[in-house]
Amino acid sequence: MTAQPTDTNAASWRLIINGPVDGAMNMAIDRAVLACRESGTSPPTVRLYSWEVPTLTLGRFQKIEDVDADLALELGFDVVRRPTGGRAVLHDDELTYSFVAGTADGVPRGVAASYRYLSEALVAAYTAMGVPAQVTARERGRTTARGACYLHSTQADLSLGAAKLSGSAQVWKGGSVLQHGSFVVSRDPALEARLFRLGAGGEAALRSDATTLSDTLGRRPSMAAIAVALRDGVRDSFDVDLVEGELTREEIELASSWVEEMVIARSDERPHHDGST
Repeated sequence: MTAQPTDTNAASWRLIINGPVDGAMNMAIDRAVLACRESGTSPPTVRLYSWEVPTLTLGRFQKIEDVDADLALELGFDVVRRPTGGRAVLHDDELTYSFVAGTADGVPRGVAASYRYLSEALVAAYTAMGVPAQVTARERGRTTARGACYLHSTQADLSLGAAKLSGSAQVWKGGSVLQHGSFVVSRDPALEARLFRLGAGGEAALRSDATTLSDTLGRRPSMAAIAVALRDGVRDSFDVDLVEGELTREEIELASSWVEEMVIARSDERPHHDGST
């Protein structure tokens, strides 16, 4: 899926497409790519990846008490810490993206401005798939939503009407930023309500306040189609060429040295998860 150059004067960004990866390693890789971009040893990078087993990620400063980690482990899920902020997300039936770039690559400094800039590519990707997503300032999240990303409103929400499609999380290191988020194909609101300790009404809130690609399109898009849509959205929105590549030795070594820092709890059994509760 390597993008074809459209402009010989366009900047070049790296595209990395990973298969299913351990959740802690996914987060460590994103952190490593950010460190190497800031040091100048890695190019601006778009990474697309999935998860070896369903994984709960908690924001950098989020309390473990916000989620039911015991239930996650019973189900064979992992629980890991993101290098970015925000609230808990269950990563399962989705394609996850990360952007790592900096002010030298055209990303404006500051959280709000950079979210708006990077979201242009996400909006373009959703639009190409037939979903008229918008960056919206929705009403603030419900009181039951303290632990759940998809019931919390931020300036980085992508929504379809009143329903949240996707949230994003960021962390800056010097003049470089890591932003990652999810293209959710399907979800189990009943299970998420239990995992995020949402209490009475939590499942109903997730069904009304959040949506997925399958719900919106009335069909299941392929992961390859999502990847192509995002690749084209990045290329056209940022006027860059995307060149498919791999992680560097330095990135792999850094990620390997940090991976255990990302682990909160890891299931030893890891039974097959069929999406049921």
